[in-house]
Amino acid sequence: MSALAPNYKRKNLSFIRGKGSFLITVNGNKYLDFVQGIAVNSLGHANKKLISAINKQSKKLWHVSNAFRIPEGEKLAKKLVKKTFADAIIFQNSGAEATETAIKVARRYFYSIGKEHKNRIICIKNSFHGRTIAAIHASGSKKMTEGFGPKVPGFDHFEFGDHKKLKKLIKKNTAAIMIETVMGEGGIKVIPNWCIKAIRKICNQKKILLILDEVQCGIGRSGKFFAFEYSKVKPDIVPIAKGIGGGFPIGAVLMTKKVAKAMVPGTHGSTFGGNPLAMAVGNAVLDQINKNLLLNVNKMSKYFINELNKIKIKYPKVIKEVRGVGLLIGLQLFKDQTEFIKKLMENKLLTIRAAENVIRILPPLNVKKREIDIALKIINKVCNELK
Repeated sequence: MSALAPNYKRKNLSFIRGKGSFLITVNGNKYLDFVQGIAVNSLGHANKKLISAINKQSKKLWHVSNAFRIPEGEKLAKKLVKKTFADAIIFQNSGAEATETAIKVARRYFYSIGKEHKNRIICIKNSFHGRTIAAIHASGSKKMTEGFGPKVPGFDHFEFGDHKKLKKLIKKNTAAIMIETVMGEGGIKVIPNWCIKAIRKICNQKKILLILDEVQCGIGRSGKFFAFEYSKVKPDIVPIAKGIGGGFPIGAVLMTKKVAKAMVPGTHGSTFGGNPLAMAVGNAVLDQINKNLLLNVNKMSKYFINELNKIKIKYPKVIKEVRGVGLLIGLQLFKDQTEFIKKLMENKLLTIRAAENVIRILPPLNVKKREIDIALKIINKVCNELK
């Protein structure tokens, strides 16, 4: 019997090593991993440059308090600022920490300009912003908040696409609107560009902040560095994680100079956030998220989605819709997703569930066409079995 708490429904499968898009079990079986830690291993398993960065830094310095300057963190922050809208960065260890910090930054900004009453955050109902106590209440999901009362105040919710309700929710005490640019856990629902533009316009009119959660869809997964870049908007705050660490725990909050001014010493801290080892890995990841890699994401995405749509046409009673952007892809099914995922796994392809009976497909950003072809063959086979 496992000594681990039963908060995960783990499959009876364990791995001893990985390479690129593949994982190897203790029994020597090879699986095509299109989960990649849920969009975490952006460069696949055992990336040589990440291994080198970890080895090199681990021989010098692992951890030092944020009471001192950390050159590796300064370097990564400068790279992120140069590459994005941001003027300042706060490093964390995970996506949930990053979204919690984003909430703090928004509230602290209004406090700093004498508007302490502006503290409420508007989010999409049944979204996902992490599993910490505030983040689950930001998500507005009954399933996620059940048993974790009392309710954390300060959040209002509107249904996906209901801009009329969104406008009604904005009051004198509203501080920000926080949405995922692509709703990952929610079923790979891509927020349309016109919608993001409209929300930015609303934020400007009401003089509130826009927080775009790019924890799952950011760092090249969409085919651009950030998914919101397709809309050409400029957010005020963006929490990131997952892909920035390539498998190592790193989170961050990117922000404009305007809101960063509020985060004076003592307003926020993280014991492990921005440690030298994590920052060395983050730098090695970011150096590889370049123009050529993004070209690969877009090329492989176009091919993969096109071929999946062919399978959808072939099996119209199995696949309802092919969703997604870049290499954040969802298959919405008519058939039960649990059985479908199980059969894919029996054929050595790993995928993971999302809401709305969607299967998430999350290859590494450097995935090869021949690996996608293996996945397509397996998906086609399972569709044929379940038709």
